[in-house]
Amino acid sequence: VQLQASGGGLVQAGDSLRLSCVASGRTFISNTRGWFRQAPGKDREFVASIGSNSRTTYYGDSVKGRFTISRDNAKNMVYLQMNSLKPEDTARYYCAAANTGWSTSSISAYEYWGRGTLVTVSS
Repeated sequence: VQLQASGGGLVQAGDSLRLSCVASGRTFISNTRGWFRQAPGKDREFVASIGSNSRTTYYGDSVKGRFTISRDNAKNMVYLQMNSLKPEDTARYYCAAANTGWSTSSISAYEYWGRGTLVTVSS
């Protein structure tokens, strides 16, 4: 099973990026999908999650109103639209799949992880 994130890069403050994550090896139609991030020297931080039915989403306080998570079960994909990026959003972003269909911010619920994609926001 692999989760492959892509779409990261170097952008300026105020710009937008769209991250994508494709799963291979199994489907995650019944699993919550999530995004986390980790900046150098900091703990991994919850960013967003979306339940298996796509109706329930949660966001970390620092990204509410700027980021939007979505999923396409037919393609086994999850996306993270990031708008109004700030320098403090700089981190490696990881996609993950949980062992539940209920949307959750609990890192312990996530069983499958990708290697991440780097997002750098310059001021």
